[in-house]
Amino acid sequence: MGHKKLIRFAELETFPNVLQYPRDKAGKWHTHFNNDNPITLELACGKGEYAVGLGRMYPLRNFIGVDLKGNRIWVGARKALQENMTNVAFVRGQIDFVNEYFGAGEIQEIWITFPDPQLRMSKARKRLTHPKFLRLYQQLLVSGGLVHLKTDSPDLYRFTKLVTDMYQCQVHTDMDDVFAAADIPDELKIKTHYESLDIAGSKRVHYLCFSLPDQLAGKEKDAELKEKLLAHEGTD
Repeated sequence: MGHKKLIRFAELETFPNVLQYPRDKAGKWHTHFNNDNPITLELACGKGEYAVGLGRMYPLRNFIGVDLKGNRIWVGARKALQENMTNVAFVRGQIDFVNEYFGAGEIQEIWITFPDPQLRMSKARKRLTHPKFLRLYQQLLVSGGLVHLKTDSPDLYRFTKLVTDMYQCQVHTDMDDVFAAADIPDELKIKTHYESLDIAGSKRVHYLCFSLPDQLAGKEKDAELKEKLLAHEGTD
């Protein structure tokens, strides 16, 4: 590990707005923020551009960025501290265990911004909008809580549309080309580091906002999803 990373990891230990693998915080986040304001998560937050950006927009709401990479979290956490943002925090931990870090109904909204699209078929279950993850989110979200996906990957966008259809999610907003819209919501104007790189080379950004049904279909439905994905892959 490089010297710079070592310094950042050491500093993270001293940041009051960074909690690492906080399994003792589930259901108790109001004690961290000292209020009962609604909480929004930014998953795979990287440098936390959305946690910080939304925190600036909505000072009466709380925002938590979640990522495993402490070196990246350090950037957003430091910026929040410099701006004295008491409504922004970060969790260093694995998204697979997000239901251990947060309690049932403790989260109002989830943002997934420019995640790794995991394009290989063998990696489909690692996509953050796969039903495997939606079931975790359902444990955390209030009834009717929103999930936001912002991505430059047309493959992840189409995959998520397929999932929301198959699993009877309610889609509230579907934008195939965000910046072609006449009126762009302020939330979508926030740019992440990966958005600026345009890794997918698609020259467009996709956005979906949806909520989960009260009962999400079980794992038996996942087999049908896999068959559809395999059939689609076979036609490419």
